[in-house]
Amino acid sequence: MERIANRTRRIPSLRLTAAITLSAWLAGCAITHAPPEGGHAGPVPAEYAAWFEVDIAAPMDGYDWDRINAAQDTIEQGRYDEAIEQLQPLMEMGFPPAYYEMGKLYERGQGVEVDRIEAARLYGKAIERPSPIHGHASLNLGRLYLEGRGVERHDVLAYYLLWQAKAADLDRNAEVLLARLLAEGGEGVEADPELAHRLYREAAERGDPQALEALAEAHAPGGWLEEDPARAMDYAQRYAGVLEGHAGQGDVNAMLQLASLHSEEGLLGDQPSQRIHWLQRAAEAGDLDALARAGRDLTRAGEYQQGLELLEDAANQGNVDAMTFLGQSLLEPEVGQPEPVRAERWLREAIQAGSIDARVILGRALVEGEAGLNDLPRGMGLLEEAAEQNHPLALAQLGSLYLDDERVAGQPYIAIDYLERGHELGHPWATEQLGGALLEGRGTPQDPNRAEELLQGAAERGQSGAMRMLGSAYLAGEMLPHDPVRGRELLERAAQAGDTTALTQLGEAYLDGSLEGNPSEGIRMVSQAAEQGDAYAMVVLGRAYRHGNGVERDLGEANRWLSRAQEIGHESADDALTYVQRDLGAEGNIEALIAAAQNGHPGAMADLGRAYLNGEGVQRDQAQAEQWLEQAHQAGHAGAAASLGRMHMERGSTERGIDYLEAAVARGHSGARANLGEAYLTGEHVEQDVERGLEMLRQAADAGMPHAAFILAEAYQNGEGVEEDAAEAERLYQQAIDAGADYATAALGLALMRGEGAIGQDVERGYELLHDAAEQGHPGAQASLGREYLRGGNIETDPELGANYLYEAASQGHRSARLALAEAYLASRGLQANQEQALLWLDDVFESDGQLAVETLRQLLSDEEALAAASGVEVEAEE
Repeated sequence: MERIANRTRRIPSLRLTAAITLSAWLAGCAITHAPPEGGHAGPVPAEYAAWFEVDIAAPMDGYDWDRINAAQDTIEQGRYDEAIEQLQPLMEMGFPPAYYEMGKLYERGQGVEVDRIEAARLYGKAIERPSPIHGHASLNLGRLYLEGRGVERHDVLAYYLLWQAKAADLDRNAEVLLARLLAEGGEGVEADPELAHRLYREAAERGDPQALEALAEAHAPGGWLEEDPARAMDYAQRYAGVLEGHAGQGDVNAMLQLASLHSEEGLLGDQPSQRIHWLQRAAEAGDLDALARAGRDLTRAGEYQQGLELLEDAANQGNVDAMTFLGQSLLEPEVGQPEPVRAERWLREAIQAGSIDARVILGRALVEGEAGLNDLPRGMGLLEEAAEQNHPLALAQLGSLYLDDERVAGQPYIAIDYLERGHELGHPWATEQLGGALLEGRGTPQDPNRAEELLQGAAERGQSGAMRMLGSAYLAGEMLPHDPVRGRELLERAAQAGDTTALTQLGEAYLDGSLEGNPSEGIRMVSQAAEQGDAYAMVVLGRAYRHGNGVERDLGEANRWLSRAQEIGHESADDALTYVQRDLGAEGNIEALIAAAQNGHPGAMADLGRAYLNGEGVQRDQAQAEQWLEQAHQAGHAGAAASLGRMHMERGSTERGIDYLEAAVARGHSGARANLGEAYLTGEHVEQDVERGLEMLRQAADAGMPHAAFILAEAYQNGEGVEEDAAEAERLYQQAIDAGADYATAALGLALMRGEGAIGQDVERGYELLHDAAEQGHPGAQASLGREYLRGGNIETDPELGANYLYEAASQGHRSARLALAEAYLASRGLQANQEQALLWLDDVFESDGQLAVETLRQLLSDEEALAAASGVEVEAEE
């Protein structure tokens, strides 16, 4: 408390001191007077002029001063009601010190309710006449106007009041507040960083902690003064020295400030031992919040058990933050196993004590199945409660659940509402998800411009998912302008932030040529992502090893990576692995697979079962196939359940087949979902249910299952269960192609070539697709293109090319191509049956020299009847 001397003094008016101030400043002297009029702000509003033109002092004698001092003593003793009674008559006599003391009581809520409006009025009365408290009252009132507390913020009034306080030479913080205002300027006040710097330095020279802190921040990176790390550290250390002095006198707030100085974002850098030291000092002084913070920091610094002990101590004393962080720490321990029962108990106590954060932590754990806690409805209930109180993370989490989670009935409009609210509250994850939804048109109309703005904002706040989505969109050049340089930069930033999906996309772009560069760089990136557990990276890497793209061809490595991707359940791993297993079987490398299956590896058991089922590397053996697939299914392998389901459906054991497929779907197998959807759509093996079939296929397609997208494309192309829709059919064909289903390329090419379904005829484009796929070795495309060359019509007839393509397709086992050639053989001999004999003849042809085989087929197709027979067999799109 400022002790007021028993004397009066005359306060010079603002106008009389203006010239003195200006000349003193220009000469480089310390600032001790009010500013020149018009220097940095406009004139004082007329209604406040009385605060700055004071001439006649209040008539106070020694007795009056004794009464003021007595009131101060009463306040210091905490007898506020008595002090108010002492001050009331002194205010009625117009004594400025009485107004000032009463103003402080209202500002602090001592003996009265906090009322800063009344405090500001009383401070204003205190400075209408000169007195020893004139500067103190000006400072208090200026601070209220600067911070907008109790009064509307008024930077011009704050500016003049603070200069008036500074002129009184109070040894308080007028210079610091003035410097804060002038550093960046305010409404009606011009910024003057140089003057602000000098004011801060003047206050720092006498050890003002706020000035030392401000100067340390100003010289640090991103500060408003020239970056100078050495000077910033010097000011920070001096600031710490002042705080240590206060802390030594028992100032708990100083201890907490010292802890913050040594935090990761603190001016002295991340020094856990120092931070924890000061938190423990504050805790020993009785600060429960400090005890909780010390426990939290100890757990993060590796002293897990000691941290838990402090947290539990604070929690037992009723600290809600400690309960919350203790529960979270027990769910996600740095060492040892989670303790879900104990964690939930503390989080429940925190919830009962009103913690919204605890609701969110427990709700997310229950929703995500963390540490064995698994109760989706209860988790969502807790998140809903937190969302009602506008908790940003709860809103973001609920938005994610309603938008993307298969366990929750899709309610995209509700999801978008949650995400909009979370975004408005500034949560970057909500912003990222909202941007992604607007970019893709999920739950809301597509809006690429706003999506780009939102994703950029989330990316600037460190959201790697936003960087990835934005980078991918720039690379694709479909929804946003094509900008590969910007796309690569964003994907690299996301990858550096630990986003393995971004690393995979970046590597794949180098491999497929979307980005210029060495494919070996792409291999390095996808290998890194695969080692970190990214399933799609494993698929990309497996395909690269199979095709020798950017790396030497190695079927063993291809099999290893694709098997790992299959174990994780990636939807495209099955198809890719089938080709590798076929290649491996052709090389006779089955022993390692059998050994792994015998050792109980679920993925290997499933692979071996499929090998026996398809005769890949071993002789077909239905019993062995079912045995190994069943063992893999019992071990929880989703792919095995899917294979068993398909097997039983095909043999007519519909009920068992459905059970297996449902089990695979429950384990997250998108392929099984696609199979079930196809079965319900077509009515094959099950009672037809078009709506359910379409729903399951759409879910599987949305989850990235290429075969589901392909089946839907065929449905829209041919009007099966839905109206024909050329745009939707082509979009879904392309989706399947983009996801790696090369057979969809052949189907789309054939549809464009013929123009017989929803998609209009475009022979040139259709031929280009079929030709490219055929040249890349796809048997379905080879068979289709071979038949087109044999038929003529859409393209010029060329039996030689037709024979070549049919040979290539049939030699890879393509059923329709083999059947077409068999029919040609029969027709050339005037036979109508004995297809089995024809196929045996075809096998003999394939066993001969390749060139001789092609010549044999070419001669066969020179026969008009054989040519007609081969042209008439419908080619199927085979995977």
